[in-house]
Amino acid sequence: MPTLVASTVYPMDTNDNRTTLVVLFGGQSAEHDVSCVTAAHVLRAADPTTYRTVPIAIDRNGQWHSPQLAQLPAGGANPATLPDRLEATGDATGPSAISALTAASDVVVMPLIHGPLGEDGTVQGLLELLDLPYVGSGVLASAVAMDKGVAKTVFAQAGVPQVRHKTLREDKVSPSSLESVAIEIGFPMFVKPANMGSSVGVTKAHNAEELQRAARTAATYDEWIIFEEAVVAREIEVAVIGNRAPRASLPGEITPGNEFYDYEDKYVTDSAALTIPATLTSEQTEEVRALAVRAYEALHCEGMARVDFFFEENGRGFMCNEINTIPGFTPISMYPKMWAASGLEYSSLIDELVQHARERHARRKRNTQR
Repeated sequence: MPTLVASTVYPMDTNDNRTTLVVLFGGQSAEHDVSCVTAAHVLRAADPTTYRTVPIAIDRNGQWHSPQLAQLPAGGANPATLPDRLEATGDATGPSAISALTAASDVVVMPLIHGPLGEDGTVQGLLELLDLPYVGSGVLASAVAMDKGVAKTVFAQAGVPQVRHKTLREDKVSPSSLESVAIEIGFPMFVKPANMGSSVGVTKAHNAEELQRAARTAATYDEWIIFEEAVVAREIEVAVIGNRAPRASLPGEITPGNEFYDYEDKYVTDSAALTIPATLTSEQTEEVRALAVRAYEALHCEGMARVDFFFEENGRGFMCNEINTIPGFTPISMYPKMWAASGLEYSSLIDELVQHARERHARRKRNTQR
């Protein structure tokens, strides 16, 4: 169970009219390091005349800390070079520290915890109980988007096209069930944990032996396993922002440096080629942007999300792969890059996300008051 320790008292100038932007990051998932890098860039990019930033870190053991910005990775750092000192540095604190800040200032929380126990509705539920505005989707959308198997079911109901796939719980994985999966989907296929991101735990299986190993690997991260058709297709991504009137960015395209766009390719080697805007016709561009908004609304997302597609030219066209409700904000992340190409620069992107958080919070308060 996460350790919730005594709250830190943050010194505050009562004449300071800036918004207090609490950046919540780290977490206990395998994406801890990615979250730290993301948070460092957001904290450094937030306009200091508009925001009083308060970093709050959750270490790998679940304990909360209030680190100084200098303790976070430098601007160009990647997760492979991060020190482990976050585990033991920064004053101990707890969730009540966030709530305590509301007494003296306007507060918005920006959760940047990727993966389970952060992106899956758990932190969002905590912030709802604390009655605080926060950036991103609410509990339902966060939980559904995190579980790729459930998200695929919702996408199917909403008519969002997808590749062939199958979801199994780990106790249902057996030689016979894997044989059925192989017949239904065919090789090669991707095997991934349902509740994970950043390509953590994802394996490409080319035969029955690799399929068994891939299933075991995925099961170390989650009890639900996704088996997904590997397609020869272009990888197109679209950033979406907004609440009741979401809008989509220009699409971007990823050409992986490895066999597929894996964790190393995303965060360590930076070997993938990113093309923004993607080389598509105007009709294709509008089609994928519309599909991104449809997927976003199908899951009841708000605030922000990145929607990933496969584009099978001269075949089935655009097929939704997944949606990420807390996309990366690192220097090589697609979400901020796509918005920059669409005319919304990094600092302005933060401003708009904060405004959407306030709007959603005010609306929910009106809807829940008795």
